[in-house]
Amino acid sequence: MRFWQSLSFTPTSDLVELARAAEAAGFHGVLVADHVFHPQEVRSRYPYSPDGRPYFDAATEWPEPWVAIGAMAAVTRRLCFATGIYVLPLRHPLVAAKAVATAAVLSQGRVALGVGAGWMREEFDTIGAPFEGRGNRLDEAIGVLRAVWKGGTVEHHGKHFDFAPLSMSPVPPGPIPIYVGGTTAAALRRAALLGDGWVGAGNAPEEVPGVLETLRRLRRESGREREPFESIVAVTAPPEPDLVRRLEDAGVTSLVSWPLSFTLGPDAPLAARRAALERYGNEVIARAG
Repeated sequence: MRFWQSLSFTPTSDLVELARAAEAAGFHGVLVADHVFHPQEVRSRYPYSPDGRPYFDAATEWPEPWVAIGAMAAVTRRLCFATGIYVLPLRHPLVAAKAVATAAVLSQGRVALGVGAGWMREEFDTIGAPFEGRGNRLDEAIGVLRAVWKGGTVEHHGKHFDFAPLSMSPVPPGPIPIYVGGTTAAALRRAALLGDGWVGAGNAPEEVPGVLETLRRLRRESGREREPFESIVAVTAPPEPDLVRRLEDAGVTSLVSWPLSFTLGPDAPLAARRAALERYGNEVIARAG
C-alpha cells in the first residue's frame, strides 16, 4: 500500500514546505487539484457533496498545478506528484502535454497525470471550451498526449483535434501514467479502457470493493486485465490498520489522506500542517509496513 497526501485547498505559499514534510513522513506522493478560477455564481451541481455545493469558495487558492508541481519537485528527491484531478477538456492537449512533459523531465519522472471531464459549466463557458462533448474530447486528448510524449514526429486527425506532423520536446524520460477520476459509469469505463489507474474523490469504505470489481470487470471485457492498474482511493473513515488491510485486500493500491484543510481547518498554521503529516507518517504509514 502506498500513501498520498492531498494538498487540495492548501495555501500556495505552504506547498513547498509541505512537500518536504510529506517526503520526510514517508508519503509516496502528493496530489494537487485544478480549477482555473472560481465564478462569482456557481449554478453547476458539484457531484461530490450531498447537497451539490462545493466544499470551496472564492477565497480558496487554486495554484496552477504544473507550476506548483515543478516547485515541489525541485525541493524533493523521492516524492511523486499527480493531479487529482486536472480538467483536461479545458485545454488543448498539446498545451497540456508540454506542461506535463516538462514537469516529468525536471522531476526525473516523478509525475502522473490525473484527468477528469470536469463538472463546472461556468468554467468551460468563460474559457470558451464546449461543455457538451467534453467526455469524448477527453478520450481523444488522452491518445494525443500519449502519442506526442513518445517523441518523434506525430500527426493527428480526429473528430476534435487535428494537426499536421509535428514534434514536441522535451520528451519525458519514460511513460507518464494517466489516472482517470470520477465515479460516473462513463468515468469508470474511461479509467478501465484508457487509463493506467483510477482516482477516487472520497468513498465510504463499503463502497470501494464494488467500484474496484466494476473496474476489474470492464478491464477483463476490454482485454486489459493483465496490464498494471493503480487504484488511488480516499475513504470517509479514519485510516485504522484493520481498514487499511481490508482495502489492500480489496485491491486498493494507494490510500489518500484527506486535505489538511478538512482535518485541521482552513486557517491552520503551517507548523500544524507539518505536524499532521509527521503524525500520519508515524501512526499510519509506519504501521502499515
